[in-house]
Amino acid sequence: MELACPECVRRLSIDDERMPAGPFSVKCPHCQATISLPGKGSAPAERPAEQVARPPAAAGPPEIEELFRVMVERKASDLHLSAGSPPLLRRDGEIEVIPGRPVLTAADTRRLLLPIAPPRNLEEFTERHDTDFAYEIPGLARFRCNLFLDRKGPGGAFRVIPSKIMTAEDLALPRELLDVCHLPKGLVLVTGPTGSGKSTTLSALVDYVNSHRTDHIITIEDPLEFVHENKKCLVNQREVGAHTRSFKDALRAALREDPDIVLIGEMRDLETVAIAIETAETGHLVFGTMHTSSAPATVDRIINQFPADRQQQIRVMLAESLRAVVSQTLCRRIGGGRVAALEVLIATAPVCNLIREAKTFQLPSIMQTGKRHGMCLMNDSLFELVRKQVVAPEEAYTKTVDTAGLLALFKRAGMDVSWAPKETATAGSG
Repeated sequence: MELACPECVRRLSIDDERMPAGPFSVKCPHCQATISLPGKGSAPAERPAEQVARPPAAAGPPEIEELFRVMVERKASDLHLSAGSPPLLRRDGEIEVIPGRPVLTAADTRRLLLPIAPPRNLEEFTERHDTDFAYEIPGLARFRCNLFLDRKGPGGAFRVIPSKIMTAEDLALPRELLDVCHLPKGLVLVTGPTGSGKSTTLSALVDYVNSHRTDHIITIEDPLEFVHENKKCLVNQREVGAHTRSFKDALRAALREDPDIVLIGEMRDLETVAIAIETAETGHLVFGTMHTSSAPATVDRIINQFPADRQQQIRVMLAESLRAVVSQTLCRRIGGGRVAALEVLIATAPVCNLIREAKTFQLPSIMQTGKRHGMCLMNDSLFELVRKQVVAPEEAYTKTVDTAGLLALFKRAGMDVSWAPKETATAGSG
């Protein structure tokens, strides 16, 4: 017989041949919890995972909602729940303890986490030991939820998704990027590490399209994050797992659903990338995200995902379809809060030629000289935030890939860089 431990949710196997005739107890080898079982012949061959794992329903809203409200009140971006630790928040990029909260046990985390998981996700969690879904408190916010299992028991990470979508004006997105949103077709990518605000920027772009065009928008996400109501556009939002099996399945289906704009929450695999490029080529405006650190690296990542014998073809297709790449990172704002630094690549004719000719290493030079087209390197964006005293120099330094280049900008502007590591400061002296 197979079952899930009601405390740590790990799967256990009980040898049917050795089960006694009457009721008996076993200890979970993982968390040492005592599990009472009926005897041989009276227990079903397999107990459904969701019946084993879900704790008894409590009256009123789930207990975790109180923590979600604290999270929003304290303007935190993330909530972390883990056995052996009190509830933790991430505020302005730093992890901190919620004052007055005790250390959680495995039973505590199970009691907090499992009641909010939809049945499909609860079953997936029991089978795979991790799952993703969205949870909403009407009038407060939506939350992107990830449940996982570690050596101490169930844990969870939660990202707040504000009910109000930030607009392109709120984010001060470049006019040239907004002009791209009026194009009939092409590929627009928003990239950056996890937690860099990609979803916020992407939702602002979709909201801009929704407010300025009269078209059909289809979004494919995992899970659904920002909710877009119809403005000038018809918006259909599909969630992987709940409404479709995968990104690539939903993307194939979207081509038969008369879309003008398609948003792909994450371009994870080669097939999804290939379909996205083809969709952009065949008369649709496609928005997507990738986990890359710079705009030039994004172009290389796309091309290098394909076998060597297909890369030249993909270079040509990408040169024809790419319209813009926005790479971003979040920095701590002086005085509290966070602000995004944006690197912007606009697909001008010289940019497309470099992609087609496999000379992407020259893209930073084109971006440096293409400011009149709205292009901007990450270091220039970080430097401007420092110059305007929005971000501290030390914070900008931790966010750049090219530390020597950023220090050189600081030095040319007469800024103090004595805080920088000696070897880097020396390298940036030119």
